[in-house]
Amino acid sequence: MILVTGGTGLLGSHLLLQLTREGKSVRALFRNSTRIDRVKDLFKFYEPDHFERFFALITWAEGDILDLPSLEEAMQDVTDVYHCAGLVSFATSDFKKVMKINREGTANMVNCALHAGIRKFCHVSSTAAIGYTENGLTNELVTWKNGPEVSGYSVSKYSAEKEVWRGIEEGLNAVIVNPCVIFGAGNWDESSLAIFRSVEKGLSFYTPGANSFVDARDVAEIMMRLMDSDISSERFLCTGENMSFRELTSRIARKMNKKEPAVATPRWLAGIGWRFAALLGLLSGKKPMITKDTVSSAYKTIAYDTSKVRSALGFTFRTADDTIQNTLDGRIR
Repeated sequence: MILVTGGTGLLGSHLLLQLTREGKSVRALFRNSTRIDRVKDLFKFYEPDHFERFFALITWAEGDILDLPSLEEAMQDVTDVYHCAGLVSFATSDFKKVMKINREGTANMVNCALHAGIRKFCHVSSTAAIGYTENGLTNELVTWKNGPEVSGYSVSKYSAEKEVWRGIEEGLNAVIVNPCVIFGAGNWDESSLAIFRSVEKGLSFYTPGANSFVDARDVAEIMMRLMDSDISSERFLCTGENMSFRELTSRIARKMNKKEPAVATPRWLAGIGWRFAALLGLLSGKKPMITKDTVSSAYKTIAYDTSKVRSALGFTFRTADDTIQNTLDGRIR
């Protein structure tokens, strides 16, 4: 039996599909039952003729990574664990929440896995838990450093990964993946897919930064191949194609037959924007659409080196155009 946390999320749902395609029985932890229908819709998109057979291989278990009794119950008779659950938020007001869910929740997962004696553990970390090289490619060896430009989300993911390394020292057989921004079939209200909704509405502005973008199918496949290998106590960047934000939004716009963004946003204007959004958030009680941390990220140019995972698994990433088209075709409302 395989346990998957975060199975109703973008990456987790793709992982569930690929596991069940291989005929594996899966126990998926969930908190909100309404999101299970989105997973079924994802299965329908990829496997219109066989989705019911694959979906039937999933046993849904209500639980929470912050609730130890539910985790202990979920890990009964489990051999492998994929820990995809986590919270992505760059709002300053969410710092305590992301630390609790990402760090404490991961610590709970590690402790329960050690107690249950599971065979192998795969932790979904993030590029946010790795430092970055300003000139050149960033790889797994670049040291993460805290500082004024580091987001609370980054602190939480680095802290979560430290819990996994602690578990490894205590005997946990584990691997770690560090994906960047993930795209794929799913609901465009989810954080990483919101850029598609923005382009659909008409996006005139772009920021001069750059990052990497990866297909959810690729990350899920890498996770499964690592779990089936003898590789242990290693982390791997899963980052697909390096690209500027302008090029990314332009490619999406062209595929949507929308006007490409053509105006560069000056940093001072973006600074006014996040401050104004923060004020509106305070007045309305809603989370701001942009924050100081998201603006900081939008002006950084980061490129990642995927040679480690390519070499270890002989892996080839899908092209960005393939990923963008799949995200457009697989929109789930």
